[in-house]
Amino acid sequence: MTSTAGGAGQLLAISDLHIGYAENRALVEEMRPDTDDDWLLVAGDVSETVADIRWALKTLASRFRKVIWAPGNHELWTHPKDPVTLRGTARYEHLVTVCRELGVTTPEDPYPVWDGPGGSVVVAPLFLLYDYSFLPAGCVTKAQGLEYAYKTGIVCNDEYLLHPDPFPSREAWCRARVAETERRLAEIPDDLPTVLVNHYPLDRHPTDVLWHPEFAMWCGTELTADWHRRFRVETMVYGHLHIPRTTWHEGVRFEEVSVGYPREWRKRAQPPGRLRRILPYRPDASDVSKEVGTR
Repeated sequence: MTSTAGGAGQLLAISDLHIGYAENRALVEEMRPDTDDDWLLVAGDVSETVADIRWALKTLASRFRKVIWAPGNHELWTHPKDPVTLRGTARYEHLVTVCRELGVTTPEDPYPVWDGPGGSVVVAPLFLLYDYSFLPAGCVTKAQGLEYAYKTGIVCNDEYLLHPDPFPSREAWCRARVAETERRLAEIPDDLPTVLVNHYPLDRHPTDVLWHPEFAMWCGTELTADWHRRFRVETMVYGHLHIPRTTWHEGVRFEEVSVGYPREWRKRAQPPGRLRRILPYRPDASDVSKEVGTR
């Protein structure tokens, strides 16, 4: 871990910028901190091409005191429009190198400590993927879940574009990432709370409101279902679902901070690209949902 004073600043967050859309790129061009001490958490899905990812993170890193990035599935796609044709872990490692050149913190770097109003917290960006354990009702295996998804026509593009090389499958890559990340989180001193930043929620409850429940298979893993308790989580920050909201699960705050696609954010009452304040926490009645997902 590294200690970097946050001073009187804020810990802000955003995800799912999808700057391949001109309207979303314009949102990034307008993003600014409120103070010189503000940090920004970027919870994945900046874009599909390395050039776009570099531009967005460079732009944000030039404005915020610290930018912390966790990859989404779109960054990991080997997309036909991207001249960078790396696959799997090689692509991820290339993106980590890009981030380090820009001074952006990644899941491979020491976890920084944010010293802001209310005390210190460890900010841990995670890269965990999913393992198809969020199965549709009535399905008990990945094969059954995928068969159901293909019948409904709701299939994540990861099946065609996100390659796990050299791992034999995406779920094998996920399990390796979970094991390594679990080891690192266990090394955080017991007296420090954490803010965990991952593209996918660490618990399944945020997927309960999906219009297409079968999409939950590409949204996380049951292996992390108790991490918000085990690792003293102050706030769990995620994206991916394009359903920005605050929920509470077993007394822990989960913040979905997605921008999403223009066709989605045009329908919302809130202006697009609004940075979500994670800390210091001051509840906004328009955002906060009741305790959900308690099992």
